[in-house]
Amino acid sequence: MASTRAHHPHVPEAAGGAFHQPKAVWAVAFACVISFMGIGLVDPILPSLASSLQASPSQVELLFTSYLVVTAVAMLVTGWVSSRIGAKRTLITGLVLIVVFSAISGASGSIGQIVGFRAGWGLGNALFIATSLAVIVSSASGGFAGAIVLYEAALGVGIACGPLLGGLLGNVSWRGPFFGVAVLMSIALVATIVLVPTSPIPKEKSSIREPLAALKHRSLATTSVTGLLYNWAFFTILGYAPFLMELTPIKLGVVFFGWGIFVAVFAVFGAPMLKAAFGTPRTLYVSFALMAVISLVIGIFPDHRAVVIVAVILSGIFIGLNNTLVTTAVMSIAPVPRPVASATYGFVRFIGGGLAPFAAGKLVEHYNPHVPFILGAGAVALAALVLSTVHGVLEAADAEEGHAGPSEQRHDAEAALGQVPTVKEEAILAEEALEEDRVLNQRHPS
Repeated sequence: MASTRAHHPHVPEAAGGAFHQPKAVWAVAFACVISFMGIGLVDPILPSLASSLQASPSQVELLFTSYLVVTAVAMLVTGWVSSRIGAKRTLITGLVLIVVFSAISGASGSIGQIVGFRAGWGLGNALFIATSLAVIVSSASGGFAGAIVLYEAALGVGIACGPLLGGLLGNVSWRGPFFGVAVLMSIALVATIVLVPTSPIPKEKSSIREPLAALKHRSLATTSVTGLLYNWAFFTILGYAPFLMELTPIKLGVVFFGWGIFVAVFAVFGAPMLKAAFGTPRTLYVSFALMAVISLVIGIFPDHRAVVIVAVILSGIFIGLNNTLVTTAVMSIAPVPRPVASATYGFVRFIGGGLAPFAAGKLVEHYNPHVPFILGAGAVALAALVLSTVHGVLEAADAEEGHAGPSEQRHDAEAALGQVPTVKEEAILAEEALEEDRVLNQRHPS
């Protein structure tokens, strides 16, 4: 990788620099906000959906499952698609699918129809999310860490605003949030078409097998499983806690807005600060432990509304930290190109996020409200143990990032998007340059 590093000097990666970006980056970031709104959008309307469509909580939870499981599986083909039609066309395809399926979901007449159309929404979400991360990393100023902070900021703002929008529109009708996302995503689609430059189609085509094959690398597999486990606790809280609170859609929206604000603030500001002070692994151990405590508290006191509300809002702190630090860790230590690492990690973690809410509904039906949250606490505690097996690798990655020197992460993303030569192409160019020097020396000997 020596030749790669020589062409890409290190850029200081401060969080503050994450917000001085080209228009194209802001267009993609705005679309990311709306896309991530879709995750928490249905939270405030889950109880009213169950009531209006005469569905059980576990049936309503399938809105998360179909959306996130399809998103997870589709992550495996995003690189294959992007390498054949280009990054911008992949973004546009994903956005179009989200607009279409969110609008159709709002026009549906049964819970089964909405679950099915949310699956189509999830396909568009996967195409958009995986490609948008690569586009932001390759185009953002402020370096790799700054790009991740911007991406996680978009995630945090989207997750915060999604429930608030869902609550406001859901207070009028459960159909409102779906139509609202369709309108906002249409704006994001136009912004992407106008502001994001068309990138060349990569010369090297990705294989569908690459994301799954990447799991043979222990560091990537371990951090991905860590993501699955903490997402299990995350989406248990996000998906089933609304049924415990017994609030109106607008009040649920306010609760999850407060939760999302904590997600955004600690993803953007808290994570870089704590990482600089204590390192990635130690920060995550504490964050996982405290998130386990939060889930356990909800599991012990599911009938106490005030306790559940406070615990849910506070959980945003640790979800924000985990989102940024685990994503950065995956992209830093994965021994594969970053777009492949993103697809692999997305596949594994969203499987956990998709199955957890449905499992929570079934566990409550068969046992009681205590069980899913106690299970979530165990899952996130196990995440800390799994992460500890790559402690040394994470510390080494922190140390490499901490001293001045070249950064290869941006190059990997740009190479995947066809914006700069790949390592192989750079080697060929270097050989050609040496050959030119040899010929010139023969012609003009010193």
